[in-house]
Amino acid sequence: MPTYDDALALFHEWTTSESLRRHAYGVEAAMKWYAHHFNEDEELWRMTGLLHDMDYEKHPTPEEHPSVGVSVLRELGYPEPMLTAIMGHADHTGVARTTLLARTLYAVDELSGFITAVAYVRPTALDGMTPRSVRKKLKDKAFAAAIGRDDIQKGADDLGVELTGHIANVIAGMQADATRLGFGPS
Repeated sequence: MPTYDDALALFHEWTTSESLRRHAYGVEAAMKWYAHHFNEDEELWRMTGLLHDMDYEKHPTPEEHPSVGVSVLRELGYPEPMLTAIMGHADHTGVARTTLLARTLYAVDELSGFITAVAYVRPTALDGMTPRSVRKKLKDKAFAAAIGRDDIQKGADDLGVELTGHIANVIAGMQADATRLGFGPS
């Protein structure tokens, strides 16, 4: 199986946009937190989060994303559970999220993006962020309007985690990697 270093090099080859890189790092950080929480393979979960949108910059249409990236990953020998999870993170593929890995990726994807948006408008970024402040912003439909609130709730529900606790978990994962996410040390 390819290593994390292989995955990171591949990700950088496919993704040059700093904002998309930071999104993937945020998803990776949340996946790492959940891998530890569920006692799962941390490297596999991190790579799944890192690579879930690797093709989005070059192939953003529903006809191509995430299928193009998954085809490349399959050729390179990445494991099927990762590929199935990546396909399942996009509702339009119709791929069921039957594994904990797939449900977790779906649950953290939109939420990590939303937490990033909240961090950008806070003077202390991720430092001191609480689920309450995130939930307040979730109620403001004009804030980060492109992020699906229903997807965030559905992800938590499918994962079997109450939304406030899920928000706290993703914040904790992202705070642990705040510098890499562009928010300085936490």
